[in-house]
Amino acid sequence: MENFIETIIIIYNVKGGNIMYDSIVIGSGFAGSVIARELAERGKEKVLVIEKRNHIAGNCYDEKEEHDIVIHKYGPHIFHTNSDRVYEYLSRFTEWYEYNHEVVANVNGQYIPVPFNLNTLHMVYGEEMANQLERKLIDTFGMGSRVPILKLKEQEDEDLKAVAEYVYEHIFLRYTMKQWGQTPEEIDPEVTGRVPVLISRDNRYFQDIYQGMPIAGYTKLIEEMLCYPGISLLLGTEAKDILYLDNKMVFYQGKPFLGKVIFTGAIDELFGCCYGRLPYRSLRFVKEYYPIDSYQEKAVVNYTMTEDFTRITEFKKLTGQEKGKGTVIMKEYPIAYTNSKLETPYYPILNEEDFSLYEKYKKRAKEYRNFYLLGRLAEYKYYNIDTIVERALTLADELIEK
Repeated sequence: MENFIETIIIIYNVKGGNIMYDSIVIGSGFAGSVIARELAERGKEKVLVIEKRNHIAGNCYDEKEEHDIVIHKYGPHIFHTNSDRVYEYLSRFTEWYEYNHEVVANVNGQYIPVPFNLNTLHMVYGEEMANQLERKLIDTFGMGSRVPILKLKEQEDEDLKAVAEYVYEHIFLRYTMKQWGQTPEEIDPEVTGRVPVLISRDNRYFQDIYQGMPIAGYTKLIEEMLCYPGISLLLGTEAKDILYLDNKMVFYQGKPFLGKVIFTGAIDELFGCCYGRLPYRSLRFVKEYYPIDSYQEKAVVNYTMTEDFTRITEFKKLTGQEKGKGTVIMKEYPIAYTNSKLETPYYPILNEEDFSLYEKYKKRAKEYRNFYLLGRLAEYKYYNIDTIVERALTLADELIEK
């Protein structure tokens, strides 16, 4: 990794002032890296990638900590998709460790599978009651169904309503209050309605066709993606220090830039938060090392009741790593995003007022020719890995064809 980064920086520092770039990409997460590779490879362009952090891969960055155990610095990321195109594209840059993500929730000391399914049902209720509820669920919705708890609550059968209430109270409500810093009254009923009960015995958190983890890690995957002729990378640099917008024109190093700019950063900060700051939730991570082989039964355990943290990740179980002594866990504490340099904006707070604010910034960005918004911060939208890769590939198709 160090040699790759050093080589790229040397190339930029020696030649950067004289290279005429066709495109500039702000950010080296999946959004920026995919679009940069596509423009360089398929579009035959010279592309500059500007990254404010001192590493590539965005929030998917992984690294070895002091005990030689690979961790995800910004929280766990699990790849899953139903898209053939996305899976085949990423498979160009990595081999996969076959990993099917299973999550359990610690509910008053009992570990139960989530999302709530028929296995959970039998753990929560006695055998006779569980068998009765299972028959009702299958007869009403069919085996293999995903039933929102709102739909369960609407059933006339009191037993089915009781299942919905259990899921809401024990798995969803307090977890959501912690995650979003809301009271029960503030939680959007539409969000509640999307919480599923699975009429199946499949304990996997995702049911996508393709699931797994890059064998050498996400950072290595992105490194392979960016290591291509025509791509230059500048780390540890704020885009605003060398690129700025003024009078409906983009300036790079003080001169008008007529190429394409793909921006994956925070759109409100791009315009100096002139309309107000877009709100996010952030996370505080607490990493702990234990000189034992295993800390918990699954890679991720959700804490849905009284604890301040929402989940614990044990990384060895996530990555399949066998080497390294002991084990490392990470606790996640949701916090308000205050724009501190010590905080990262993770989850956009999507409500009507904030979406209207985003639309103002989006409209402002459209005033600039060949300026494109891409990614979670730029589009104020939460993306999984596969959806942002697909979004970047689609934008690449449009730009290259254009």
